[in-house]
Amino acid sequence: MNVDEVTLNFNAEGLLLLNFLLAFIMFGVALDLKLADFKRVIYNPKASAVGLISQWLVLPLITMVLIFLFDPQPSIALGMVLVAVCPGGNVSNFVSKLAGANTALSVSLTALTTSAAIFMTPLSFAFWASFLSETSSLQSSISINVWDMFYTIIILIVVPVAIGLLFNHYFPALTNRIKKPINVASILFFAIFVVIAFMKNANYFIEYIHIIFVIVLFHNGLAFLAGFWIGKLFGLELSDQKAISIETGIQNSGLGLVLIFNFFDGIGGMAIVAGWWGIWHILAGLSMAYYWSGKRMFAS
Repeated sequence: MNVDEVTLNFNAEGLLLLNFLLAFIMFGVALDLKLADFKRVIYNPKASAVGLISQWLVLPLITMVLIFLFDPQPSIALGMVLVAVCPGGNVSNFVSKLAGANTALSVSLTALTTSAAIFMTPLSFAFWASFLSETSSLQSSISINVWDMFYTIIILIVVPVAIGLLFNHYFPALTNRIKKPINVASILFFAIFVVIAFMKNANYFIEYIHIIFVIVLFHNGLAFLAGFWIGKLFGLELSDQKAISIETGIQNSGLGLVLIFNFFDGIGGMAIVAGWWGIWHILAGLSMAYYWSGKRMFAS
């Protein structure tokens, strides 16, 4: 069966659980954020600007080039675009710390891109997808409402982040005790959820994984490389280059999955790309951190 015609096995209860998991993940992300993380963008404008250029411009451009080279089926192409325009992923700050990157810059970029996702994700997706003429028929068959996407992102991203920021501000001692367990649990729960979702759709996953694996391998690998080299091009310090590389390569694929099942009818190609990216970017990010840390990142 053509992957564009595949709708993954995902019921209303599963979608509700996925929405809750994303909100829980974003609450955990916010527990690591402070107002100073947003102010730091002003104090370190060059590195922050380069990081935003890498994530908001360079990564989508790389995505379009890969789509041109690989010529994937339309739903896979749309999945690549959607992942590319999502904000930074929740594990990027953890990976940056392990890699000896500028964790403060990583946190600032996560805070900024997550906050801006309400506008940037739906508008960027609409903009870049408009260049994919081969997906026009598929897009016309999907009920995409940009305003509904705004609303969904507000509920599942902005509200949990705002609650987490307020919780951090008013209950700092409690926040310090619970933020690590919450972040670990959120990553674990999301990984389990993705694995279960794949198992329920194992036949589709097995049929298309050889295509998706190669595409995500190149897509994610080039994202990491582009972030590193654009930092180098602008003369940033090595720790800043690492942070921008990690922020560009680790995307919030959980948000991508939520949008796919809410607005794209769970189309197979999109869902498999976002789901596999969510697994692969953690493996790739930890591997890079292991290399950059001098292979001592788990040493005491």
